[in-house]
Amino acid sequence: MRIDKYLSNSGIGTRKEVKQYIKNGLILLNDKVVLKSTQQVDENKDKIKFKNQEIIYKKYIYLMMNKPQGYISATKDYNDTVLDLLDEKFQNKDIFPVGRLDKDTEGLLILTNDGKLAHELLSPKKKVDKKYYAKVDNILSEEDIDKFKDGIYLEKEQYLTMPAKLEIISNYECYVYIKEGKYHQVKRMLKSCGKEVLYLKRISMGNINLDETLDLGQYRELTEKEIEILKNN
Repeated sequence: MRIDKYLSNSGIGTRKEVKQYIKNGLILLNDKVVLKSTQQVDENKDKIKFKNQEIIYKKYIYLMMNKPQGYISATKDYNDTVLDLLDEKFQNKDIFPVGRLDKDTEGLLILTNDGKLAHELLSPKKKVDKKYYAKVDNILSEEDIDKFKDGIYLEKEQYLTMPAKLEIISNYECYVYIKEGKYHQVKRMLKSCGKEVLYLKRISMGNINLDETLDLGQYRELTEKEIEILKNN
């Protein structure tokens, strides 16, 4: 692997910034100053330092975003995607959103380049709960709770959803817990109960909760503890 890729993948900076660091003699490879950005390194054996601090290579990137409305949960689209919100240092890292939130839905979105973990989180067999907060236009009832418990039939797919949980907060507010991610699933489940969703926000995924200090459109890297929690969901 080229050393500029190694360093940019480790979050030191963009390729352009890394090349400048090398030019300024700030990068050491096995205690020797690196002279070329094309220098090959072995991420498992070589010791790389930046400003005399050893750099630990990050093969995978894990981000938590508070997704705003107006962005598509995709890597490419004619409209704005969630990747457009990322800084340059996270571009071209094969990062993708884990699952999708509708364009007009806000809240927790995990982004990563770890395909195996994404599959584990999205597989219905793993039964990873996704929790949503919803505002609706009609009064919620105990009957709605019972319908969710039994699963709701989705006409388009001719599919009965897995049993879900509806927790009523007020007449027009609720939490929804699902283990799947069918197209517009939460909205369609509530619509089958005679409710139109006016606002929808994902609160958690498994045991990872949205960091409420993140403003809409902001994101941060997951902590080591959070990554471990995700892997053990």
